[in-house]
Amino acid sequence: MALRLLDYPLTSQNNRVGDQGGLKSELNRATFPSREDRDFQIEQAYRQIFFHAMKCDRDVNLESQFRDGSITTRDFIRGLLLSRRFQEGYVACSTNYRLVDQVVGRVLGREVHGQSERISWSILIAEKGFNSFVDAVLDSSEYLDSFGYDDVPNQRSRVIPGASTGVMPIYQQFPRYGSDWRDRQWDQKLQARIEMETLAPAYIQTPEWAKKAWLGLAAIGAFELIRVLLIVAGEMYGTR
Repeated sequence: MALRLLDYPLTSQNNRVGDQGGLKSELNRATFPSREDRDFQIEQAYRQIFFHAMKCDRDVNLESQFRDGSITTRDFIRGLLLSRRFQEGYVACSTNYRLVDQVVGRVLGREVHGQSERISWSILIAEKGFNSFVDAVLDSSEYLDSFGYDDVPNQRSRVIPGASTGVMPIYQQFPRYGSDWRDRQWDQKLQARIEMETLAPAYIQTPEWAKKAWLGLAAIGAFELIRVLLIVAGEMYGTR
């Protein structure tokens, strides 16, 4: 029996901070977005989800569908989260807890409400998989109320009295992998190097007959070289 999404309390670093509201769209919804508007949204979405996407990481088919209006902005965001780039660069090297931090921060534009929300979403990932987690976040009332179907998710900074700026953007706060994954990769490489250094002598040990053959060929080559040099020297002195 699948567990329902656990309830979790909303938290804040400052009790004077009000509710986080969605950012107003910079596009004019009265008319169909122009190609320039679509291009701007595409770049904004890549920055929000990947921070920096190289040319090989871009999905031209997904971009084409978005430009001609076949899919909404929310569908475009879903496509980026389920892409090979995100799977290999984020999902594969993060724990469930870290995935919750990454996706909630990038998609909902805020930090998680403490460990309780991490546990709640992590249970969903463990039971139904990462794809279901992405769908649940994008289908949530918080996402739809803040960004709807047409706006790119963005940081919803909390403005605290006395602070001139909001918090740093989520995509700059969280590297794509944590220290635990980095240390595990280092340990695996170190172990592989130790095993190679241990096993290498057994593989590169030269048979005795090969050593003798090599020494014999080296001696023959040296003798032949000396003979040729003597012949050349004799010829040079003989032609004077």
